[in-house]
Amino acid sequence: MMYITRRERFNAAHKLYREEWTLEQNEAIFGKCSNPNWHGHNYELFVTVKGHVDPKTGFVIDLKELKRIIMTYVIDKVDHRNINLDVDFMQGKIASTEVLAVEIFNQLRPHIEAYQVKLHSVRLHETENNYVEYFGE
Repeated sequence: MMYITRRERFNAAHKLYREEWTLEQNEAIFGKCSNPNWHGHNYELFVTVKGHVDPKTGFVIDLKELKRIIMTYVIDKVDHRNINLDVDFMQGKIASTEVLAVEIFNQLRPHIEAYQVKLHSVRLHETENNYVEYFGE
């Protein structure tokens, strides 16, 4: 089994909050991340797929195709956007890095697995010190 990872970057704004909570409740749980005027991150996304090397091409997956899938179904939707307001697959969800990673995984999985490989993980760096990694359920 071979694993291959593609990295992409995007910039996006978001805030962590629950509409049904008061400003004080949101601040108590989410701190500065609940700023009513949003805040942003320079995210790094790592998408890892796994499969067997095709003896004809020497590839697990053509990296041009993997890039196209990531760009089409994730980066084009999130880059320079407000995750809470602009991103279709995040509507009605808390815009935490954890939830975002799960939803990115869900966006990519069917398109990647159409190439007869498995989506192994999505790793999303929110800052240089904080990241999450999701392997599916």
